[in-house]
Amino acid sequence: MNQKQLADRVAGKLKDDKVKKVMAEKVIETALSVMTDALVKGEKVRLVGFGNFLVRTRASRVGRNPQTGEKISIPQSKSPAFVPGINLKKAIKGK
Repeated sequence: MNQKQLADRVAGKLKDDKVKKVMAEKVIETALSVMTDALVKGEKVRLVGFGNFLVRTRASRVGRNPQTGEKISIPQSKSPAFVPGINLKKAIKGK
């Protein structure tokens, strides 16, 4: 499902003339923007029952170039992560 399809489903579930698909798209875009800004600042985004979004830091390490076998230094890096909540886990398991 892409962002536009998500907005269509949100607008459809609300069944409210005031909430059009365009408004649902704007709300989703704004929510994602706010979440992105929080993650950039190093904050955790917690959606109770759904899950947590956070940024994980990988330590710098020594690796090897697979073609030459030469040692190379891999710098520290950050990446986004998602930890599913208990309600999401239960829903996916069908319980």
